[in-house]
Amino acid sequence: MGKLKIGIIGCGGIANQKHFPALAQFKEVAEMVAFCDIQIERAEKAAKEYGTEDAKIYVDYKELLKDESIDLVHVLTPNVSHSPITVAAFEAGKHVMCEKPMAHNTEAAQKMMDAWKKSGKKFTIGYQNRFRPEVQSLYKACEKDELGEVYFAKAHALRRRAVPTWGVFPDKSQQGGGPLIDIGTHALDITLWMMDNYKPVSVTGSVFNKLGNLPEAVEGNMFGPWDPETYEVEDSAFGYIKMENGATVFLESSWALNVLESREAATTLCGTKAGAQINSGMSFRNNELIYNSARNGMLTEEKNSAGGAIAFFEGGSNKPEVLEAKQWLEAVKYDKEPLVKPEQAFVVTKILDAVYRSAETGKEIVFEQETVASK
Repeated sequence: MGKLKIGIIGCGGIANQKHFPALAQFKEVAEMVAFCDIQIERAEKAAKEYGTEDAKIYVDYKELLKDESIDLVHVLTPNVSHSPITVAAFEAGKHVMCEKPMAHNTEAAQKMMDAWKKSGKKFTIGYQNRFRPEVQSLYKACEKDELGEVYFAKAHALRRRAVPTWGVFPDKSQQGGGPLIDIGTHALDITLWMMDNYKPVSVTGSVFNKLGNLPEAVEGNMFGPWDPETYEVEDSAFGYIKMENGATVFLESSWALNVLESREAATTLCGTKAGAQINSGMSFRNNELIYNSARNGMLTEEKNSAGGAIAFFEGGSNKPEVLEAKQWLEAVKYDKEPLVKPEQAFVVTKILDAVYRSAETGKEIVFEQETVASK
């Protein structure tokens, strides 16, 4: 097999901030040969900066998928469009990397799963936080059973004031939700992965829009003031998740919440042998991994600083998104299994969807027993 040929569908913020720079590190393995965006100028700009000399430009993703020379596509569009584009890509015989979350609800995600299983192609979801050094370190500790049985955990995705003011983030019709589906998804993915537990039995959720439409609440927002008149999604959401083996996960997420400390893409694990927590903020600088236990009659703590962690938008070949791209391209080229398995990402979407449905109905969502993922 020669160089992998990549088609990009969606040339907006996440493509430019994450995927384009990451894929550009592997020109000897893969090349971006096609770019699609409903705003053609964005596709033209991306093709000029990152594409091959003869890169093609599209405004209709269906036309891009007709190109039989394309091996894989990256679906980098708003959440609601993930499912139809991914399904069409599998039907066209392409491997698919889809940005997180898998979909905006369980029904859409199930269509993606069904199409993937029929296709025989590779499929993964963009949870690059698994590749952060402190996350990798804690995962290895869990694999070695250093924490014992993890029976309680917290998935943290709290921002004090960091509502994204670009793109379609406040648009519920395109995103399907706010901080829960945007950053809560990362925290939940990390937590379930650490626990190796993908068997939820019930979810109870609370969703709030208390600050999003208040003009005075926009003060101090990291990305500048948002428009309270057009803000359609929640500003915070919380979920209480029970697993088949009795373990419990508490999920917290916010773009705007009157809390003192912010924690994002972070987790707290409580096991029978020890506990651990990752403290991380938006920049992911100097993230801490802390273990706690009782030893020789005393309570002990062990603090590790992930000094090698690099802020999301900075350069460097050890960036999580670069490592994510490397393993994904290797999975396609050498027929390996990607680190983020579709079955795992499906369960994350299923839980997020249940939080929203529970909040809407005021009832606990109880799942029927299903086949779920494993390591």
